[in-house]
Amino acid sequence: MFKLAHLSDPHLGPLAGFSLHQLIGKRATGYVNWRRKRRHAHDMEILALIVADIRAQMPDHVACTGDVAHIGLPDEFKTAVAFLDTLGPREAVSFVPGNHDAYARSSLKALASHLGPWVASDDGSIGYPWYRRRGNVALIGLNTGIPTMPLMATGRVGREQIARTEALLDRARDEGLIRVVLIHHPPYVGGARRSRELVDAAAFEAMLARKGADLVLHGHNHKFSLAWRPGVERDVPIVGVPSASIGPLGHGEMATWHLFRIEGDATAPHITVEQRGFELDGTVMLRQQIVLHTKPV
Repeated sequence: MFKLAHLSDPHLGPLAGFSLHQLIGKRATGYVNWRRKRRHAHDMEILALIVADIRAQMPDHVACTGDVAHIGLPDEFKTAVAFLDTLGPREAVSFVPGNHDAYARSSLKALASHLGPWVASDDGSIGYPWYRRRGNVALIGLNTGIPTMPLMATGRVGREQIARTEALLDRARDEGLIRVVLIHHPPYVGGARRSRELVDAAAFEAMLARKGADLVLHGHNHKFSLAWRPGVERDVPIVGVPSASIGPLGHGEMATWHLFRIEGDATAPHITVEQRGFELDGTVMLRQQIVLHTKPV
């Protein structure tokens, strides 16, 4: 059995170590939003409880699907390095960026330089999509984080990334591995409202229909979701996890993470998910368990 932990959207804080000239354009409105809402919604003490619960469950690998930052400042990625290191050894932790990580064009260089160790493929190459084989599982990470206009949080995969992902899905199938895709935005039509959607979600869905996958994990919406889309031989579950740091002062579901238990192989995967979340009494508890792919009879 391979145990995969999934968390997303920690929105690490507090914001510090920046100068006023960095707060231009979209970052100015983002900073105001952080001052008014986000710094109260995202509770780092609650996030620490979530991380402690993850470590207590002893997963084989941890996947973080983006939005470690608020407004993509260089020092935010230094904070992200320290945070990701709390999740486990670097070879046992994977990352894909979100829209807040790619908040502005000036965010991209710092994002790539600081978080490279968590987005490297097994062959050492850095870029998207990346490919990591862990046990009986192939992890494939995509980047949907793109700089956008103020008040927009859309994402895009792009034709080139789709084509390369198709090749990696074929490779994993040929290697007999269970294929898990990591992405930030919900990658299906209707997965998020217009200003927050993956703009080429239809192309992602079409890729799944052509190549298949066994599991797709995403964040972005700060709420639990489970959607199914056609694949090859079986439908593909697409599971969204809430933010890992939202407390009682935030909107939506309180801090949550998912634990996937993955057994079998490419021909007959067996996958279950446990939803574990923060409660007002200060504990992190099992909320529900769902069977996604059943063992063959």
